[in-house]
Amino acid sequence: MSTTIPTAVNEKPAAAIAIHGGAGAITRKAMSPEKERLYLQALERIVSSGQAILAAGGSALDAVTEAVRLLEECPLFNAGTGAVMTHQGTHELDACIMDGRTLDSGAVSCVSHIRNPILTARKVMEESPHVLFTGAGAETFAREHGQEIVSADYFYTQERYDQLMRARASEGVMLDHDAATLNATAPDDPLDPDRKFGTVGAVALDSLGNLAAATSTGGMTNKQAGRVGDTPIIGAGCYASNQTVAISSTGTGEVFMRTVAAYDVAALIDYAGMTLQQATDKVVMEKIGALGGSGGMIAIDRFGNVCLPFNSEGMYRGFAYVGQSPQVAIYR
Repeated sequence: MSTTIPTAVNEKPAAAIAIHGGAGAITRKAMSPEKERLYLQALERIVSSGQAILAAGGSALDAVTEAVRLLEECPLFNAGTGAVMTHQGTHELDACIMDGRTLDSGAVSCVSHIRNPILTARKVMEESPHVLFTGAGAETFAREHGQEIVSADYFYTQERYDQLMRARASEGVMLDHDAATLNATAPDDPLDPDRKFGTVGAVALDSLGNLAAATSTGGMTNKQAGRVGDTPIIGAGCYASNQTVAISSTGTGEVFMRTVAAYDVAALIDYAGMTLQQATDKVVMEKIGALGGSGGMIAIDRFGNVCLPFNSEGMYRGFAYVGQSPQVAIYR
């Protein structure tokens, strides 16, 4: 999915926001109309919230922060409340944010008591000389900077616990949205809840031409404690530069790290002169797939073009330009 809003010479592109809630293989025949409605309503509500910030003259940074915070608060998605569980039965969350205007960024990984990791990632960006905090150090930083701390069971849902039990029984590590077959234990979920890529993210372009990106995740079901994927890694799961593009990735984290996927899109635009569509297709459809990776990304370039490519069968996604109706979708 891509779109372009033509602009006149010397006219700034329209402000826009895009979000994702993970990618994976679709079991469309398994989804009830009610479940589909819940997903689409959540996507539209969150896109509209970010769009409203941009329409009021707010920054791209504020728009992506709020969009991802809302995704973290929605148990339909694997970030914040409703996050998946490690093999040890714990929650370890990661998040990252980047300001395309300055290239400032902040990230946290392996946190278990921070209600909204994306808010702490922004605090890291704004209040610390460092970029990435992990584990106990990240949680100490959060407490010292007034972030909301919760007990570990805040993130727990019965669905995620059941998902962990199935993953343990299969002795596999499950990416949270990838299934080619119907999961009979969750007959109304459009993407198999045991194997879907549950990262969430947002990218935006504001009225001043500034880009920003934010990404957050609960990781992989049944992962080993301490595993970190691409989400908090600048250039892999998250990247933004006013010179090129804002990107948020979702998928096989190890492959997105190995290919430095988000930055690779920016480099192809900057050094190879590719369009946004060409660059995202090159990375998602060719490079990621060549290494056996699956997933997608959302992207907005400095001209206001939006692309939402994925090489899996589907991706929870949506976008909106200021002044236009939001568009949301799940399937290819």
